[in-house]
Amino acid sequence: MRPIKAVLRCSALAHNIGVVRRHAPHSRIWAVVKAAAYGHGLKRMVPVLAAAAGPDGLALLELDAAIQLRESGVSKPILMLEGFFTADEIALYARHRFTSVIHSLRQIEMLEAASIEKPIDVYLKLNTGMNRLGMMARDAIPALARLRACGKAGVITLMTHFADADGPAGVAEQHERLKSVVSQAGIAAQLPLSLANSAAILRYPETHADWVRPGIMLYGCTPFADEPEFSAAHFGLQPVMTLKSEIIAVQDLVTGDRVGYGGTYAARKPMRIGIIACGYADGYPRHAPGTNQHGTPVLVGGRRTRTVGRVSMDMIYADLTPVPDAGVGTPVTLWGEGLSADEVADAAGTVSYELLCALTPRVAVEVLE
Repeated sequence: MRPIKAVLRCSALAHNIGVVRRHAPHSRIWAVVKAAAYGHGLKRMVPVLAAAAGPDGLALLELDAAIQLRESGVSKPILMLEGFFTADEIALYARHRFTSVIHSLRQIEMLEAASIEKPIDVYLKLNTGMNRLGMMARDAIPALARLRACGKAGVITLMTHFADADGPAGVAEQHERLKSVVSQAGIAAQLPLSLANSAAILRYPETHADWVRPGIMLYGCTPFADEPEFSAAHFGLQPVMTLKSEIIAVQDLVTGDRVGYGGTYAARKPMRIGIIACGYADGYPRHAPGTNQHGTPVLVGGRRTRTVGRVSMDMIYADLTPVPDAGVGTPVTLWGEGLSADEVADAAGTVSYELLCALTPRVAVEVLE
């Protein structure tokens, strides 16, 4: 088998849940596990997610995955982040005790017309400035009234999503819009609230409310990609995924030799490069730089160096100058323990979310407790 593999540490996930609890001790936790638990594999993470010491509920948006969670014995609350898409899904929500986000009047109409034996809990989503999903403030009061009147909504929670909790705008404007709606007649009756994503959990304790919704921080990455001082290590987060491989060949270059497709890197002096079994078909970002001016960090034999040349489908290349004893079989860390996915993503002009979610099925996975 090719030597590339992703090593997943369940203990790191449990540790990161603990970090959430320390930052939001008075809130319950929805662990956001959409997109196959951010590329880690939902089934692989279930032992931690379903444990009594784990999160209080699981949040995702894929109906088939949610049903599989129930069939595997997960009894914790499950929040469907985009809610139901068609009327015939509502019966499944009721049968499996899913909580549905309600973000449109169309969904309310479907719920009003549904024939279900018992109500389903709902999260009424308000658009406070993200302008993605959610009711505008002017529609919130009528929407709430309809949900209460139809008799098919159980516990109603208000939610919103912050657009810039990890950026300069912060949450103040959106938070004020939410509080303005909450203060209006009919909503002031102490409905539960769910506001905070990973960034707000770490930076804005005033938003923690009844439920928090951590995502990227659960997997050991920081939501503050543009602020190096607020790294994952700064918050005590541990990477759940470490992508590993090995050097499978070595080339000795003379001055002027070019590397890879397009020859985007040229040797400025004699040097050795290591060819690593990892490429964009494994989920490594094809746009990760490897030019004379810019490279992407990588660990070879536990020591830091950088990539050279263009990422190909199955291979990337590393400068072995800082690792003179490296050769075929020397272990390589693409991201994870010792090299945060945040740093690799930053070099590639993307975010760690994308790296984790992009891991492809051909990469072998090893799960450690």
